[in-house]
Amino acid sequence: MPVTRKVSSASFTTPAPEASQSYSYSNLEGTASARNELAEEVALAIAYNGISQAVMLVSPTDLEDFIVGFSLGSGIIASHDEIYDFKLSGCGSAMQAEVEIASRAFWELKQQRRQLAGTSGCGLCGVEAVEQALPDLKALPGAPLPPIEWLEGLRQRIGEFQPLGRHCGAVHAAVFMDGNGQLLLGREDIGRHNALDKLIGALIRQDIPLEGGVAIVTSRCSLELIQKVLRAGIQTLVSLSSPTGLALQWARRHNLNLIHLPQHSAPRVYSPAMEIQA
Repeated sequence: MPVTRKVSSASFTTPAPEASQSYSYSNLEGTASARNELAEEVALAIAYNGISQAVMLVSPTDLEDFIVGFSLGSGIIASHDEIYDFKLSGCGSAMQAEVEIASRAFWELKQQRRQLAGTSGCGLCGVEAVEQALPDLKALPGAPLPPIEWLEGLRQRIGEFQPLGRHCGAVHAAVFMDGNGQLLLGREDIGRHNALDKLIGALIRQDIPLEGGVAIVTSRCSLELIQKVLRAGIQTLVSLSSPTGLALQWARRHNLNLIHLPQHSAPRVYSPAMEIQA
């Protein structure tokens, strides 16, 4: 029987920066000046068992959720049980996350780094080899499509989970709808991948059941987002922007329900492939 280890609360040596701050500006003619709230971002350096892995630009909110979601969504861990502990520290625009992971996950991470040593980059968002961009992931068991009633007025309803976006803009959001069609929680970030990572991390840390649930993203839907929900085990993804062709191919291949919710027309089901009735 596997032992579940509780991840300790993150501890900051100094308070994390605010999600937004006020800045002065003037118009181009120079005839007026005012102040405006802008979304903040910080550089977060992430290390696993003492070895640096990545530096991510993120919004300085829900960083604990981000660490868990990023670790799972990037394939560094296979389940949240493999994170034993983590600590957040830093100040201003520079933050650090020290993450302790299981020996199995750490060995896999070192093997991957060793295999990639000396290879040329492929240019996909810092990915160093094609094998990283196109990993071998398990297909989902498949799930029914959500009732159309769940998606009615969704663009407006998710607004309550976008306080930073309403306040100053410049951020993406990811929201989770449970198996009863109720919107439960959302996360925001300057990065679309980060917002989804934060959402997945929050679902894991709060032990929220994923069965029958729907992830909703406000950004364009590319392959990376598909891979993150597949690793998390979420079976339906709704995007407010169109998916890419490769994202669609992966969704169909892995039994992921993929739905685009246009602004002025009916929801479009891209996956599974639907037969058009004559």
